[in-house]
Amino acid sequence: MYAKLPVIVAPMAGGPSTPDLVAGAADAGAFGFLAAGYLTADGLKAQLDRTRGLTGQAFGVNLFLPSTRSTVDLSGYREAVTAEARRYGAEPGEPVWNDDNYPAKVDLLVADPVPVVSFTFGVPSTNDVERLHAAGTQVVVTVTTPGEARKAAEVGADALCVQGFEAGAHRGIFVDDGSPAGGPTYGLLAALRLVQAEVDLPLIAAGGLVHGADIAAVLAAGAKAAQLGTAFLGCPEAGTQQVHREALKSVRDTAFTRAFSGRPARGLVNRFMTEHDGPAAYPEVHNMTRPVRAAAAKAGDPEAMSLWAGQTYPVAPSGPVRDVVAQLATQLRAAISSVAQVLP
Repeated sequence: MYAKLPVIVAPMAGGPSTPDLVAGAADAGAFGFLAAGYLTADGLKAQLDRTRGLTGQAFGVNLFLPSTRSTVDLSGYREAVTAEARRYGAEPGEPVWNDDNYPAKVDLLVADPVPVVSFTFGVPSTNDVERLHAAGTQVVVTVTTPGEARKAAEVGADALCVQGFEAGAHRGIFVDDGSPAGGPTYGLLAALRLVQAEVDLPLIAAGGLVHGADIAAVLAAGAKAAQLGTAFLGCPEAGTQQVHREALKSVRDTAFTRAFSGRPARGLVNRFMTEHDGPAAYPEVHNMTRPVRAAAAKAGDPEAMSLWAGQTYPVAPSGPVRDVVAQLATQLRAAISSVAQVLP
């Protein structure tokens, strides 16, 4: 760990992760990840520089592994998205594939390293791992199953971020099998236990953690740290859109959907999710629906936005990031003390 507390602010691509959030977490004793997903290499460089200007503490960067090109016929879904776009006075985006500027961002992080780089949606090549190691960077891979954990260990990962199905936003699955959740689903505690039986690597726990007692639970289950995302969406330092912030105060179920991006992701159920079942085609669907989501946000309408949130969002904390981290630390200590008193 590069922080005083076993608390990690998850990378939240698309806006919520900001240099101010990451720096604020670091200064409060936690560890934070910048989310490089959807950024260009220049955009990531700007965020690195901004974060370093705000704090002298350590932080990390998360990268999305490129997906394979989709062979799915997207014409039918394009018609549906076109109708949605015009509802907001917009036009759909082109359903194009891209590599999320992945090679350029890896090159940047080799030349301008940070202590930790984590990966989502697959495993980096052994060569990329070796290059990052040579730059003094530790490599973390997000996994959802024991099989994925074995693959990550084989390429030389230093640690694993184990994601339970309770987590908000995209599942870190390596291969989307087309099922509603994209693959096997394990609750976080079950996933931790199963992964520990397969690999001997430090584990970070992620999925539905919003309270210090949740952190105590995963530490007791063998994790070295807990990664929280939804718990920080309401912080003023986060780049969470105002419509999203307001939606988090409402009473909605959460569910997995491909409707917005083509990859299974957990969010607050809204009209778009209910009316559309997106094909397994990422990032093509993501690029197609982006103008719709932007137009809905501009109109103040949460019903066509990707309102990512974990299952426990109704009881997530609020306030500045330093206060949230302090609250989590207090709760963690209280939970550990409470458990100790139960023991003979």
